Amino acid sequence: MPLTKLQFRPGINRDITSFSNEGGWVDCDRVRFRLGYPEIIGGWEKYTDETYLGTARGLFNWAALDGSNLLGLGTEVKYYIEEGQQFYDVTPIRKTSTNSITFAATNGSSTITATDSNHGAVVADFVTISGAVSLGGNVTAAVLNQEYQITSIPTANTYTFEAKDTSGATVTANASDSGNGGSGVDGVYQINSGLANGVGGTGWGAGTWGRGTWGSAATVGVTTQLRLWSHDNFGENLIINPRDGAIYYWIKGDGFSTRAVEIGAIGGANETPIIAKQILVSDVDRHVIAFGTNPVGSSTQDPLLIRFSDQENVLDWEPTATNTAGDLRIGTGSQFVKAIETKREIVIFTNSSIHSMQFIGSPFTFGIQPLASNITIMGPNAAVAVEDAVFWMGKQNFYLYDGKTQQLPCSVTEHVFFDFDFDQFEKVYAGIISEFSEVIWFYPSNTNSLANGGTGENDRYVIYNYSENIWYYGDLGRTAFIDRGIRDFPIGAADNYLYNHESGYTDDGAALVASIESSPIDMGEGDQFTFIRRIIPDFTFIGSTNTDPTVNVTLQSNNFPGGNYLQSEVAQVDRTATSTTVPFEKFTDKADVRLRGRAFSIKVDSSSVGTRWRLGSPRVDMRQDGRR
Repeated sequence: MPLTKLQFRPGINRDITSFSNEGGWVDCDRVRFRLGYPEIIGGWEKYTDETYLGTARGLFNWAALDGSNLLGLGTEVKYYIEEGQQFYDVTPIRKTSTNSITFAATNGSSTITATDSNHGAVVADFVTISGAVSLGGNVTAAVLNQEYQITSIPTANTYTFEAKDTSGATVTANASDSGNGGSGVDGVYQINSGLANGVGGTGWGAGTWGRGTWGSAATVGVTTQLRLWSHDNFGENLIINPRDGAIYYWIKGDGFSTRAVEIGAIGGANETPIIAKQILVSDVDRHVIAFGTNPVGSSTQDPLLIRFSDQENVLDWEPTATNTAGDLRIGTGSQFVKAIETKREIVIFTNSSIHSMQFIGSPFTFGIQPLASNITIMGPNAAVAVEDAVFWMGKQNFYLYDGKTQQLPCSVTEHVFFDFDFDQFEKVYAGIISEFSEVIWFYPSNTNSLANGGTGENDRYVIYNYSENIWYYGDLGRTAFIDRGIRDFPIGAADNYLYNHESGYTDDGAALVASIESSPIDMGEGDQFTFIRRIIPDFTFIGSTNTDPTVNVTLQSNNFPGGNYLQSEVAQVDRTATSTTVPFEKFTDKADVRLRGRAFSIKVDSSSVGTRWRLGSPRVDMRQDGRR
């Protein structure tokens, strides 16, 4: 019998029925399309065995004047700068207490109660203690004089932590631990920690969209919402901002042992903002811009106010006749959400509109104009810029701005939003994999929600390939992601590690599981039964590090679109040659099957270490087999 070549439309379509999608792909995991054909995605491996504390919610890569390749990383409890596979803690200091802390221990307990009037700490804050003496027993000076994470806040004047030795092992107090640590105990408090998860009723990004009555007030603060970071470099130095917190400045020349400091505390600072939702450095004109900040002369935050510094001056924010500092206010929406810079403008999102901000020079410095209204964005990290285009995830759709605002046609909308954890929507993190023309969104599924016993973290991704205008998706959890830029690989953050992506074809050394499945195919309009007796696969395994790469090819048949698959035949498609120079186009081994039904589908999956595969146009030996 003549062979039938199987050719499928590129991309995944889940928004129509399987029967309507004949000739297309209906499901996949860890597969991308290139030139219209599916292939396994690149793997990942730990960039470094060093870990960070907390959950990464922001990554930023830049280069210093000495050639140092620096990476900023913010979590709910810390801010780090990574260089040379080492993490340096540059978390700003909030308060220093001098000769004011005392301690109390309980026999048989590892809990230490510290007393410090008006300490201002919250649970999970870090404090570094120095100058303490032994309590008299197991709780020695070496035990006390360390950095501790606060475990509870009994009162405004006390907090507790769990005693440990210098190796990190728990220390239990005994009956001799009756001292108070002496009279010369100092404490250095890092800025208040934020939340690791969104909580309903605590402001933008803390709960389900539309939660509460329309127009009802929400309690928002830097310690009562999901901790998100914005960061940008000013030359080789770094500006960082925890959302709805202060603006901080880290000076590269001072070294990694120094911490970021609030810009208002730096000598020469003039009317610097004290609170902001985001900071950004305008690359073309060299202004530092604060969004959702306080007006000059006021400490009250205006969620729609934009302020910018004098040109080339991170410290001078007072508008005068001789500088370019100033402010603008967004005219629509109730609060600022996100600003993102393209080559020609800064695109600004509020909770209901988008605007364009452009440098226009003296005397106004910047101008702002509306672009669209009734547009949503999932959260502050849900948008990315590619050249002059901005892609973002909205509340129920995907969007593109490239001079005009438009909704992106999406063939996997229901797959994404029908199983989406809207309680944690602010965790959505958009990234770019420019090598493959991909915009990727990591998001939390409802299946993995806290309410369903999951972690509440990003566990899935969806990709838009803007070169081929197609969509695909998979299961992979990353809480922050950045394109390779000045580094060799894209970098993703998860489980207290950084991972190099598109590196090899393993899941950090383990098997990289991938699959793709077609919609059912039939003869005619499905009125004829089809009999299939063999399949001739069309694969290339070039690039595999496995000397015997393997994929599984499964043919499945059914009689009706809503019916179960009746039978399945699995064939192993192997290449045993050790050389990757083998002419794979000549690989024409067949797999014999016996399959009968009104329709059939094909599924390809792999689960072997170091296997790279790409599917071409397989052929099947199929014939009409009656009407009954």
